Amino acid sequence: MSTDDLLPATTPGRAVDPPPEGAGRASSPEQDPVPSLDVPPVPAGRERPPMYTRDLCAYFGSHKAVEDITLDFPRNTVTALIGPSGCGKSTYIRCLNRMHELVPTARCTGSVFLRETDIYSRDADPVAVRRAVGMVFQRPNPFPTKSIADNILAGPRFTRRKLSRGQRDDLVETTLRGAGLWDEVKNRLEAHAGGLSGGQQQRLCIARALAEEPDVLLMDEPCSALDPQSTLRIEDLIREIRDRVTIVIVTHNMQQAARVSDYTAFITIENEGEPGRLIETGPTKEVFGNPQHERTEAYVSGRFG
Repeated sequence: MSTDDLLPATTPGRAVDPPPEGAGRASSPEQDPVPSLDVPPVPAGRERPPMYTRDLCAYFGSHKAVEDITLDFPRNTVTALIGPSGCGKSTYIRCLNRMHELVPTARCTGSVFLRETDIYSRDADPVAVRRAVGMVFQRPNPFPTKSIADNILAGPRFTRRKLSRGQRDDLVETTLRGAGLWDEVKNRLEAHAGGLSGGQQQRLCIARALAEEPDVLLMDEPCSALDPQSTLRIEDLIREIRDRVTIVIVTHNMQQAARVSDYTAFITIENEGEPGRLIETGPTKEVFGNPQHERTEAYVSGRFG
């Protein structure tokens, strides 16, 4: 997917719904939405990451849930977002593909850049953004009455991609193989997805997201509802697909963050009711082995949170 795909489509039959009243991004709770189109410079010798945020704040009405988070997500890496419940991790991750604005009264300020395009600019296409930035939720959410194959094809059909029968078959097999599920379901592709186990359903959801060939895959506690065996399969899958997609994962499992991520960002709140703030970020081995902030050390060692 090119940068141009993030702009509004002009092809017949495709329309982009405007965000609901009061949603989206605003420069302050009192002002109208104002896009930020300035792209920060890249230090010499460094590649610009495929996605990064600058001074991102998120609101629910007048309540600020997340404050001034500036964070890079390097290409083909896994970044774990850790922190106590209620600190805004899930809110932040939902801002990365414009799902936050779907909540009534929700909005954000600051910038989210995807391939050097501000996804909250007036010209950005939210549908294209959500194709380029896939999402896997805490609980598996396949379409239970649709077949396994139809779950994979749901995205291409929604975006009206024209595929021949052979291309559809290839897409189903390729994405299911990529999600480590093909050998388990290849003889029952027309069976309802609701008949799969919880772990299989979650891998099907990952395959469904990969069918859109996203640049970034967001995972919001993808293993919290799974048994240890299924969790291990998902973690193996994360390691396998990191070469094809940049991954951002929210997790409360410190061992999981240490196992699967290349980078870790610690977000927390100082007092109840205050917004979540980024305290420390860096390579996972350094954040867990030699944290620079005492609050990070207390959290990763289990002394609070």
